[in-house]
Formats: sequence, structure tokens, C-alpha cells
Amino acid sequence: MMEIVRMVVVAFLLISGVFFYVVGAIGLIRLPDVFCRMHATTKADTLGAGLVFTGLIIWQGFSFASLNIFVVLIFIWLTMPTAAHAIARSEFENHHRDEVEEGM
Repeated sequence: MMEIVRMVVVAFLLISGVFFYVVGAIGLIRLPDVFCRMHATTKADTLGAGLVFTGLIIWQGFSFASLNIFVVLIFIWLTMPTAAHAIARSEFENHHRDEVEEGM
């Protein structure tokens, strides 16, 4: 009985994670500018990765492989916001520089 409950939880987490990945991909295609696209993809992909990797950790059980998955998850949670910030800052500086050059 516990095995069935565990597999249902894993399936729910994996399906939910894939859903957020798809939403992020649609946001990347449909949204109008870099800031909106960056926001949609980083938020949805971070949540999607968290759900998928949590499902994999539960499916794997307590083992060295699940510890490795957890380390990768922490790495993703740390680097995704940093990458989003770098992209946003670069776009803002390039856009701001273009406006200054047009004004001269």
C-alpha cells in the first residue's frame, strides 16, 4: 500500500514539474520582451526542476544517487536566479545605453 502511495506522489510531482516546464517554454515563445520572457522561464523552470527532482529523490529512496540529485537541485536553485539577474542587468544596460546614444 505504501509503495502505491509513493508512486502516486512521484507521478504527481513529475507531471507537475513537466507542466511548469511547458508553461515556461510557452512563456518564452509568447511573451513580448526579454524581461517577461526571462521571468517566465526562470520561475517556471526553477519550480519545474524542484518538482521533478523531488519526485526523483522520492522514487530513488535514501541513497547516494538521491543525494547527488539533491546537490544538483541546490545548484539549480542557486544558479537560476543568478543567471536571470545577469540577463536582466545586461539587457537593461544595453537598452539604457541605446537610449543615451539616441539622445546625443
